[in-house]
Amino acid sequence: MPFCQSKRVHSHPLLLLSLSGLVVLPLTPAAAADVPAMISQSCVECHDKEVQKGGLDLTALSFDLKDAATRQRWVRVYDRVQACEMPPKAEDLPATDRAALVTSLDAALYQADLADVQAHGRGPARRLNRDEYEQNLRDVLQLPDLDIRDILPEDREGHHFNKTTAMLDMSRVQLAAYLDAAEVALRAAMVTESAPPPVMKWRNVGTDLFPGTGTFGNREAMFFARDNKAMDWDRKKENEEIKKAAKDEGIEMALFRSASWPYIGNPKHIVAKHPGRYKVRFSARAVLQQKGFTLLPAKEPVPMTFRSRKPAGADIINEVRDEGGIIDIQPEQQVYETTVRLREGESFEYSLLGQPMPLAMNPNGSAPTYRYPPFPEGGQPGIAVQWLEVEGPLPPPDWPPASHRVLFDAYGIDVKPAAAEVEAEAKRLLRRFVNLAAREPVSEKELQMFDALIRQRMEKGASFKDAMLAGYKAFLASGDFIYLREPASKTDDFAIASRLSHFLANTRPDARLLELAEKGKLHDAAILREETLRLLEGAGFGRFVKSFTDYWLSLRHIRRDDPDIRLFPEYRFDEYLVESMGRETRTFFTAMIHENLPASSLVKTDFVFANDRLAKHYGLPAISGSAVRKVTLPAGSPFGGLLTQAAVLKVSSNGTSTSPVVRGAWVTERLIGRTIPPPPTSVPAVEPDIRGAKTIRDLLALHTKSQSCATCHAKFDPVGVALENFDILGGWRARYRGLEEGERVTGIDRAGHDFSYTLTSPVDASAKLANGPSFKDVNDLKGILAADSRQLARNVLQQLTIYATGTPVRYSDRQEIETLLDGCEADGYRVRDLLLALVQSRIFLGNN
Repeated sequence: MPFCQSKRVHSHPLLLLSLSGLVVLPLTPAAAADVPAMISQSCVECHDKEVQKGGLDLTALSFDLKDAATRQRWVRVYDRVQACEMPPKAEDLPATDRAALVTSLDAALYQADLADVQAHGRGPARRLNRDEYEQNLRDVLQLPDLDIRDILPEDREGHHFNKTTAMLDMSRVQLAAYLDAAEVALRAAMVTESAPPPVMKWRNVGTDLFPGTGTFGNREAMFFARDNKAMDWDRKKENEEIKKAAKDEGIEMALFRSASWPYIGNPKHIVAKHPGRYKVRFSARAVLQQKGFTLLPAKEPVPMTFRSRKPAGADIINEVRDEGGIIDIQPEQQVYETTVRLREGESFEYSLLGQPMPLAMNPNGSAPTYRYPPFPEGGQPGIAVQWLEVEGPLPPPDWPPASHRVLFDAYGIDVKPAAAEVEAEAKRLLRRFVNLAAREPVSEKELQMFDALIRQRMEKGASFKDAMLAGYKAFLASGDFIYLREPASKTDDFAIASRLSHFLANTRPDARLLELAEKGKLHDAAILREETLRLLEGAGFGRFVKSFTDYWLSLRHIRRDDPDIRLFPEYRFDEYLVESMGRETRTFFTAMIHENLPASSLVKTDFVFANDRLAKHYGLPAISGSAVRKVTLPAGSPFGGLLTQAAVLKVSSNGTSTSPVVRGAWVTERLIGRTIPPPPTSVPAVEPDIRGAKTIRDLLALHTKSQSCATCHAKFDPVGVALENFDILGGWRARYRGLEEGERVTGIDRAGHDFSYTLTSPVDASAKLANGPSFKDVNDLKGILAADSRQLARNVLQQLTIYATGTPVRYSDRQEIETLLDGCEADGYRVRDLLLALVQSRIFLGNN
């Protein structure tokens, strides 16, 4: 087997290479010292001061591997030589010379990096990012709705994650922000009233269900109905009929549009005087609007949610938040119940999902007019609401609430110990709070520093309560709370507990983990496995899934680029589709772990997770309801696996076009796990020709005329080409779209506006992988990628390692990664097995 096609091996000190029967034995220090000589003999012709191909001058590169930056540059040299990318022509470096160089450099790098890890750890202590800090405060203070994240500066990212130690630095500005956030959190936890806010109750019926007959659209979008027929009267006239209608329980509010801005779709009179959770009950049914404004029962449920916002006029943009979850309104009249969170002065509005969204047409500044898009066959789906009840804010079970008791124990709102007990009570409350908040024991010496701060505040005239808050705030902004330690050894149970909980729950260890750490039992392999499995099924696991996929798969950017409505009018305002796409990918990743799917599921499965909207998007048989569930794919389907999920395909494109370059690089890095170097700043991006005159292959051919460009692009462009049958939101296409050349397509979009685009050249998704096989379409590519399941599994392990430890895979970790892969190989590299193996590894637990 040629060297460059053999499996990459990082086993040291005994390195066996399948190279014409060659066995390479452990290196002596003298042999390792020969690396510079080998480089001088084989590489400097192209990489000296005069030539510097690729900007690399090896004659100026020190071989002092104790220096981290120098060592990292030699790692890049090793990877390029091992992969036969340096030199690019295999005959320029005979196989035996390449093997000797790779083996010598591998051992030298391994020894140097391992020595650094053993002396200093894999990485320094890591600061909590702002998501983790907020969740820690929520759990410590028992404030599940605490919102302080935006007080803190945006966290920098490294290796695609916001948990990378090197990027989570601390400055005076950041420290001030952490103090501000702690202050806000503590004030939210404390109460000053003798009773909770009064519970308000509303019941709306008739025309009080909606603020008016207009929804910034024509009458098809909303009307009041009685006996399945629209009421025929002018809502603006104040007469006895209108006044009675406000309390008439025989009137239904019929709604047939999705929420947008402007909208004003909130029930009348309902405004929160106090922040909190509000219970919402309502009676509704799904209906089909017919011509003539009549109603028939729907054949399928209609999904809806609520959106919290200020009940302001349409000329004011306010923050809008989805609340209450997605509710499928059934054709039969039923009573539904949910809970929404409202801030002071907020109300909520009805938000149907997947329905038309009429938008004003006012060319040249004329008065706005609206056109409702054509009804689908059978009628326009919507809902009819009979009544709505709201109650809140819902009181806590006890008063003062649990958050107040975290701060002041049994004291009520009047926190004033007897004069003779002030100092003793201050010390007791501080130690009680620190014991609740800290993730490991805090020394008495450190506690005395907070004692002194509290005492100083009281000496300067602060009340006992405010002085205690100052001490608490200082602790919540201290290194004991803000930083996560690297485990010093495999028996460093408290550090292991914190690492595990922030890995799989994005927060502090719960009581069980801390108890096991205190007893020194958590590092026991069986107990650690049991606790890992418990967290994988726990309430915090959803936070891990969201955070991990938000960064690894860029799901946080799923709404970054709006579709170009000139080319893709069917996607205009389709928030339901975008929301469903994100849910699909998170549900799929959850299944990868809970169902222990093989790593090959990154690129290939015979199922998807879909709901009614996604089934339509993927061209599957119709299914009912908004819930995402497993759906078996028909034979030959191009879908299945993360690779062809709509969310992945959207975040790897923009709102106008797809690019094999961008998508190919994104997939190669994120899913396959091969690093793509950034392009030279002098090379322009491939811009699409939306006129339709040039094909993407024409543009790529121009882009790769340079041999250096072509060599690099050959690593990822073919992967992107295979995905060209998927449009900007992952819908299947056989032809590209344009605005000028090609077959004209016209119609009316979801906003009621005319559209016109063209169908241009057919998509050709065939290509050839660099030093690999050719393929005719995406299914061929899936088979090729799935066959190298070890590389896919290696990537999963590397991504989990960065996320869990805050440090990317180091050179000396590579051997451990391969050992973990070896242990999971027999069962097909299953994802939960990979995760469990990582948690038991030296990489996760420490080095001693």
